[in-house]
Amino acid sequence: MDSGGFFGGWRADRGDASLADVHRSIEVRQKSSKWRRAAAFVGPGYLVAVGYMDPGNWATSIAGGSRFGYTLLFVALISNIMAIVLQSLCARLAIATGRDLAQACRDAFPKPVGFVLWFLAEVAIIATDIAEVIGTAIGLNLIFGIPLEIGVIITALDVFLILYLQKLGFRWVEALIIALLAVIAGCFIVQIALADPNWGDVIRGFAPTTEIVTNPEMLYLALGILGATVMPHNLYLHSGIVQTRDYGETLPEKREALKFATIDSTVALMFALLVNASILILAAATFNVAGQTEIAELGEAHNLLAPMLGMAIAPTLFGVALLCCGINSTVTATLAGQIVMEGFLNIQLAPWLRRLITRIIAIVPAAAVTIWFGQSGTAQLLILTQVVLSLQLSFAVFPLVMFTADKRKMGQLVAPLWLIALAVFIALVIAGLNVKLLFDFVTG
Repeated sequence: MDSGGFFGGWRADRGDASLADVHRSIEVRQKSSKWRRAAAFVGPGYLVAVGYMDPGNWATSIAGGSRFGYTLLFVALISNIMAIVLQSLCARLAIATGRDLAQACRDAFPKPVGFVLWFLAEVAIIATDIAEVIGTAIGLNLIFGIPLEIGVIITALDVFLILYLQKLGFRWVEALIIALLAVIAGCFIVQIALADPNWGDVIRGFAPTTEIVTNPEMLYLALGILGATVMPHNLYLHSGIVQTRDYGETLPEKREALKFATIDSTVALMFALLVNASILILAAATFNVAGQTEIAELGEAHNLLAPMLGMAIAPTLFGVALLCCGINSTVTATLAGQIVMEGFLNIQLAPWLRRLITRIIAIVPAAAVTIWFGQSGTAQLLILTQVVLSLQLSFAVFPLVMFTADKRKMGQLVAPLWLIALAVFIALVIAGLNVKLLFDFVTG
């Protein structure tokens, strides 16, 4: 039976729990101190934050920094605030109803609608996975000189890494992600210290300017950054992995769980903002200052860092950070794939089989493109994946906002009016921006 089934408004019981093999597997000791209870919720936010600094985001940040200096830092800040609001709604939905977003869609909509939403979510997962696979392969190529085609195949092995870590416990998956995030942060701290940006200009970059709207080229890149930041698979992912915590069933326990889960995702997303801002600052302080304003390729950026920063270690750090980002992103996208398939279709496959299917679906097109077109083809594919994600995003955001605003479904944890108003505004802005991105892609 559905543990959240006493809230009305659903067409069916939830059925099996989200990520059943690790559901409620991390204990939250109610009699321990508040700090210990809060610490138990640290982790899911960092898995979510990974999606906000994936290789697809790197391309838009490098292009924005090299072309327009620090001006688009404001856009990175705004898109991060949008992400914080939407991810807090994911945690609210999961804790209030005991469902992840995929299960909620399945239980709220007629079967044909649910099937269409599942298909669109799968397309988004594949698009996400392709971007991560290519990013990892480029990272392997930049550091070790491994050909892209072989690099793509090597990325398939992360399936076995996740399976091994999940057997040890979900905390091990989180530990791997956080350790790699620390490596990424360390790489950028060193690179920015070498680049020595103008910190006054950096701070001014976070302030709004009308030029973002009036300059068509700047607007296009701003839309790219906004459109590529909030990713649909993250909404499914967060609503599933929050439920790895055993936070109890009473209303006060759920309220506390919601508070701690929101703090976790907010702090983690601020960290993601620092990484994204670092990529943009690095591009602005090296390429823009030197007049190299057309940099958008990850490999090109890597090759130019050594002569510009005067240190041989700079491009290596860039490659290591990209590789860590790629590995992290493939892990989280694979978990999101499991949540989407099991949640929408209510099919319980063996975890290894589910992950293998997800991986094969993503790797076949990625491998085909890298073999046929080489690195120039992968750049085009990265752009295409971002457009696909932009198109699918509203089909995840609008149901999320609808569910969390519905008192019959959410009970006492229904989102307050101010939060719903803000979320509706964000959903409409994202939809509008993505229509604009699609129009530009088709007409361009």
